[in-house]
This record gives sequence, structure tokens and C-alpha cells, in this order.
Amino acid sequence: MSSTLNAPWIAAQTEQLLAQKGHAWILAGPSGLGQYELALAVARAWLCEHPTAQGACGVCGSCHAIAVRTHADLCVLMPETVMLELGWPLSEKAQDEIDKKSRKPSKEIRVDAMRDAVEFSQRTNARGRGKAVLVFPAERMNQVTANALLKTLEEPPGDVKFVLATEASHQLLPTIHSRCLGHTMVWPEQSQALAWLEEQGIAAPDAQVLLHAAGGRPADVLRQAAAGQSPAWWSGFPKAMARGDVAALSDLTPAQAIESLQKLCHDLVLHQSGAAPRFFKVEVLPPSKASLSTLTSWFKRLSTAARTAEHPFNVGLMLEALASEARLAILSPH
Repeated sequence: MSSTLNAPWIAAQTEQLLAQKGHAWILAGPSGLGQYELALAVARAWLCEHPTAQGACGVCGSCHAIAVRTHADLCVLMPETVMLELGWPLSEKAQDEIDKKSRKPSKEIRVDAMRDAVEFSQRTNARGRGKAVLVFPAERMNQVTANALLKTLEEPPGDVKFVLATEASHQLLPTIHSRCLGHTMVWPEQSQALAWLEEQGIAAPDAQVLLHAAGGRPADVLRQAAAGQSPAWWSGFPKAMARGDVAALSDLTPAQAIESLQKLCHDLVLHQSGAAPRFFKVEVLPPSKASLSTLTSWFKRLSTAARTAEHPFNVGLMLEALASEARLAILSPH
């Protein structure tokens, strides 16, 4: 279970949500703020045998069942790729299809999974504490899947509650928004985030650089650190890209490389406009005379590349192209 579950800003929001009544919530905000962790904390408290105002007890049979991913009254709706990443078991049918290589894990929430969730919501609960459905990332529902959920939200069985966590709430159907209570994720204070990161084993100087690199989102710091994005690497990244040095991208996936380049482009735009950079310290940015038009065009191309980053034709060639394009954009004379 993610350590972010016990972060102080998640604990405070859990208590806030549990103090309110409602059978369905949408937890919304940008990535790295802990939507999934908050959704799980709320679901744990709903199903806990000895809940408090602060949340689940963490030691009862229900809490243990969630910890080992076997709770009969919790239905988790996620893309199969996300379920595998977070350690949630797939259905027997889905696991069999993937094991036999008849298909790859889905990157969307499948209609079959939603139908299973609808059937789950209509069953009698097993442990006497009602049932919960957790959807994350909720924006990964396609139109058919979202409509299937909508029908259940319109006429929910008496003992089922829903919590939808999203990093792109604008992509959800307005009718789903209208049937749920909304909660906007809280940004942790910098001092609070730094203290928590140090508790996770990240040294204070490193935590400051990485939190800056993550735009103030502490959960993203852990993700970036796991991807090998050290403070020294991050500080050297802008000038490496000005040289077109593909070696600076070699340990990243295409998606991670594009995200890092988008942050660099974003900060170059701010710097050219006379504003303070968000992700990098100003002294590590390379000298650039690129026009705002050139940088904007580069950002648009990066956004286009991001749509296919998970399925590149050739990873090495894609990273070389990204590094070359970065150099041309940064050193453009106009």
C-alpha cells in the first residue's frame, strides 16, 4: 500500500470527507496530490469494522482484507495496466487472456469490468459494513463505460458508496458530476511536504530540488526518484538538452522523457516572459533566444508525441528525435 496513504495532508482530507454525508464523491486535482490514496483511505473507513472520525482503524479484518487486496465488499475499477502497477488482482478471465497473450492489459477501464461492478453493487454485502466502489483514474472511462456507471449512480443500491478519483475531472460526463459530491485535492504546504519526503528517506537537500522538479507535488517526487531522476541529473538536464545529449534521456521511458521536456519547455516560456521558472532553478536553464512562438510549437509537438509515447515504434529512435528536437528549439535564433 502506498506510503502516501499516511501523508498528513491525506489524513486531514480523509477526516474532512468522512464528516460529510454522501454516497458518491469525485476527488479531483492534478497528478501527484494523492487522489488514489485519498480514495482508498475513504473506502477503507467506509468498510472498517471500528472506524473513527479520523478514518479506518488499520488493524481489523476489513482493513487487513483491503491491505492484501481480497476484500469482498470493495470493487476497484481501474485500467488493467494501473491495477497491475498498484497490485490489485485482475478478474480470472482478464488474467487468463493476458497470460495467453491474446491481448495486452487495457489502458482504459473496460466495459466488462464496469458491468462486473454494476453486478457487484446489486449483491448483498459480505461483511456487514456495506460496499464500496473505487474508480481511478476516472477519466479513463470511455463513453460506454461511463454511461454504465451513470445508470448505477442514478439508482444506487442502498448500501453501496462510490469514490471516483481523477486527474482530469473535465473529461468526466457532466451527468456524472451532477450525481456526485465534489472535492478538490489540497496542495500540501512546502514545509509539510519536505518533512514527509525526509520521512520517506529522501535527504533534505535532495527533497528540495525534487519537490521543485515535481511542481510541489510530493507523490510525484517518489515517482521521479524511482525513475532515477536524481537532483544532479535534474539540474543538468536543461543544458544537456541544449546540447542534444540523448544520454540524458537514456534511463527514461518515452513518456517520462516527454514529461521532463514539457517541464523544461514550460520553464523556458516563463523565463522568456520574465516570470520565475516553476520546475527548474533559473541558473540551470540554458541560454536561449528562442521566440515564444518557437517554444509554443515545440510544446505542441511534445503533447502530440505524448499520445503515442506508450507504444513507440522504436524507443531509441524516439529518444534521439526528442533530444534533437529539444536542441533545435532551445537554440533557435528566433
